[in-house]
Amino acid sequence: MRQSFRKHISSAILAAAAAISTVNAAAQTDAQYSQYYEVPSYFNPSAIGQTDFLRIRGGMRMQWVGIDNAPRDFVATADMPLKLFGKRIGLGVLFDTDKAGLYNSLNAGAQISYSKRLLGGSLSAGLQIGFYDQGFKGSEVYIPDDDNYHDSNDDGIPDQDIHGTALDLAFGVWYTHRYFSAGLSATHLTSPTVTMTAETASGSQTTTQEFQFQAKRTLYFTAISNIPINNTLFEIVPSVLVKSDFTFTTGEATVRCRYDKFLTFGLGYRWRDAIIATVAAEFKNIFIGYSYDYATSAIAKASSGSHEVFAGYKMKIDMSDKNRHRHKNIRIM
Repeated sequence: MRQSFRKHISSAILAAAAAISTVNAAAQTDAQYSQYYEVPSYFNPSAIGQTDFLRIRGGMRMQWVGIDNAPRDFVATADMPLKLFGKRIGLGVLFDTDKAGLYNSLNAGAQISYSKRLLGGSLSAGLQIGFYDQGFKGSEVYIPDDDNYHDSNDDGIPDQDIHGTALDLAFGVWYTHRYFSAGLSATHLTSPTVTMTAETASGSQTTTQEFQFQAKRTLYFTAISNIPINNTLFEIVPSVLVKSDFTFTTGEATVRCRYDKFLTFGLGYRWRDAIIATVAAEFKNIFIGYSYDYATSAIAKASSGSHEVFAGYKMKIDMSDKNRHRHKNIRIM
């Protein structure tokens, strides 16, 4: 459960005060996407340039519909292969926003990877350099007069909009074979601390107060396979994602069935959190996918579930006949 979320405004205020007080905050930083297999470069910068296409993906997640101030996430990725000095490299970009209560964050980065043939497949190493921006809408803080638990004059609760930005890095490795791909990665490598400054003027004096938020280093393991069913147009596509920030560890597994490389449907399970149903279709170069999460925790009593929509486009890149190591990724998108 995302730590920055609270059902009621007053609870959200208390969480905000604790999370961005002068004592560094630590919370689960990256967004959660049920269709993680559609944007592997969000979790691993080395998962770019793996096909001979320019690939663009964009998605929106509405989490815990029916609960006020629940997280709303948007992600966009793009990547492509490039031949440089006879070597194959991948180039990519990432843009992700998250809004939960009075919090909002933005994560953006440029990605580069290098691929080398190995054991009948391709091994890639990738780096992401970007920035992480964290904000808090203090101007929207509301504390009722009869609230016995929160003090409207508490210095730990900013009364103005604040935000800060910090350099952010990610690194990963990714191996692609004919029937599977897998990768290990780490986001927020340096656990960047975002410092947000609030200035209050009183007469001729200006008081400056700093609030800090720390993005937690997170490790990911991703694996995707492709199992064709002989003499049919069907194929089974299992996948798994495991993540850990050294305090909280979780994972999810998905099994999808694809028909004629056109229609895909499947089920997934996120550990102690949700059962996931997904359906997707691809026609020529256009992709669209939808998933629905039904919570298996107590949150189901207050929410009707979570919805996620992804769309994408791909365009063939001419890698020329000089590319002796052309390969096709198992993820046909």
